[in-house]
Amino acid sequence: MRLAAIDIGSNAARLLISEVRTDDKGKSELTKLNLIRVPLRLGFDVFEKNEIGSKKIVMLMQTMKAFSFLLKAYEVKQLKACATSAMRDAVNGPDIIKQVKLETGIKINILNGDEEATMIYENHIAENLGREHAYLYIDVGGGSTELSFIADGKLRYKESVNIGTIRILKNMVDESHWDEFKAKVKANIKSKLPVIAIGSGGNINKVFSLSKRKDGKPLSFELLKDYYKELSSFSLSERIRIYKMKDDRADVIVPALQIYVNVMRWAGIEEIYVPKIGLADGLIQKLYEEIQSKK
Repeated sequence: MRLAAIDIGSNAARLLISEVRTDDKGKSELTKLNLIRVPLRLGFDVFEKNEIGSKKIVMLMQTMKAFSFLLKAYEVKQLKACATSAMRDAVNGPDIIKQVKLETGIKINILNGDEEATMIYENHIAENLGREHAYLYIDVGGGSTELSFIADGKLRYKESVNIGTIRILKNMVDESHWDEFKAKVKANIKSKLPVIAIGSGGNINKVFSLSKRKDGKPLSFELLKDYYKELSSFSLSERIRIYKMKDDRADVIVPALQIYVNVMRWAGIEEIYVPKIGLADGLIQKLYEEIQSKK
């Protein structure tokens, strides 16, 4: 059985296709077959003009049509498609979603911030890391940052904050926004156990790749601070050239690191695991659980 998820974010749209496979012991597991990322950058329109412009609409429609062909080619029968911060804020978001459904048959749900934080948690990474720590999921996107705090195996707190990489690039995040964010973290991320972060999103994945750490090993807070200082010292063109980054990664990676570093500092977190998961993975997991519950 093949499942798919579409995540339409503020910076990029992603299609993740996975297959349910059964091991020798009869246990089912999800295996990734393909992940396609298209840098639509809807947030650059929305956070400045409150709507998605005609050029971006054309790009989105072309992307969704391409995704629909891939879904057919992979013979995917079950799909969950969602949009996040940019589509939430766009006044023409509902009309665009109707157009996508009409032209491709793909139904897109707009997640509110609370639902987005929940979907990240659906990856259940913390459940495999032991009970001797509390865990804070930090998912940094173009339009928002989602936090999910797990202690004693239970979800204790979740929050979506309208601070994201594109909003920072557009100078839409001022000191008062940071102060409010800081207050929320300090008030809610508390535990008798030491807290470890779990980072998700393309930017933290890129930093992990740059670090040359082995999979499963955490990054330290100090290393993240060093990368933030180092990458901030270079111009956009230098980051593209020196670190072999695409331009749509090179501009957002610095504000992303700013968010990760701030949250970890406020919460007193010394390490962050980077399991290379994202919203699309959570959507796939949720879809699989829904299918299983109906059997």
